[in-house]
Amino acid sequence: MRIREARPDDAAAVVALRTIVHPYLVRGVESTRKMLAEPPPHEGWIAFVAEVDGQVVGWTSAEPNTSTSVQGFGNVNTLHVHPDHRRRGIGTALLTAATDHLRPLGIRRVRATAATDSLPFARHHGFEPSREVRYSALDLTPPPALPEPPPGVRLRPIAEMDPHLLYEADVASAVDEPADVPVDTVTFESWRYDVWDELGLDKTASTAAEVDGEVAAFSLVKRDGERMWSDYTCSVPAYRGRGLARLAKTAALHRAAAAGVRIAYTSNDESNAPMLAINARLGYRPVASQWTCLADLT
Repeated sequence: MRIREARPDDAAAVVALRTIVHPYLVRGVESTRKMLAEPPPHEGWIAFVAEVDGQVVGWTSAEPNTSTSVQGFGNVNTLHVHPDHRRRGIGTALLTAATDHLRPLGIRRVRATAATDSLPFARHHGFEPSREVRYSALDLTPPPALPEPPPGVRLRPIAEMDPHLLYEADVASAVDEPADVPVDTVTFESWRYDVWDELGLDKTASTAAEVDGEVAAFSLVKRDGERMWSDYTCSVPAYRGRGLARLAKTAALHRAAAAGVRIAYTSNDESNAPMLAINARLGYRPVASQWTCLADLT
């Protein structure tokens, strides 16, 4: 077993591994390759792979959390190991590499994610479950019925829009997003890297609802072939209670289906009752649960 820093040429193997372990997560090969070749603009992001006999059997990434004002907070992202190679110390070695990277950066508290059946592993390493996240899937053959927009509401593909307007709507809607720490320091540079310039973002399917020229709600589609991920659906607080988030998401699903997408995935914090209700009305069904888990680094 060998733990090393991930390289762009690992992209295909990493995506193949992720498809086996977490088939409901959607990120394509080229998008992963770009992330490894051109890491996020903030300092401290790194990815590791585990190899056995030259094959990639494990993955994780780690970074300081630059989206929150909470100091000394970091993330260990999506640690996973091939089912045939578990209980051999690979997950522990990947986690150790990630936390050893974060400590010198001043990180003192870490968030990771764990599938429900991996919670014993998380607890063994000092992580305590914090929030449950539901993953859901929707068959888009056919997509849910698309209602007519109400008077004064215009549905637009985000390809036609100024990204700054979407960024401002994103920041405004995220202030009360359920999370372990507040999401309150997202810069346009980091948002552009994570969202607008992400190769998987389908800007034709992704849809915004405008009211009087302002972005009131939007739904983002990240696509890999016939699969898509509803990356973020929201409405700006001043426009909530009017069904605009559901309208934007329904329109985005229709546009994605028309372009050949056959199945849609999404995730929601279990305390996010409004989005869970929207997804239930659209026909999403639960397929998995994960937990965010927190630990102090000593």
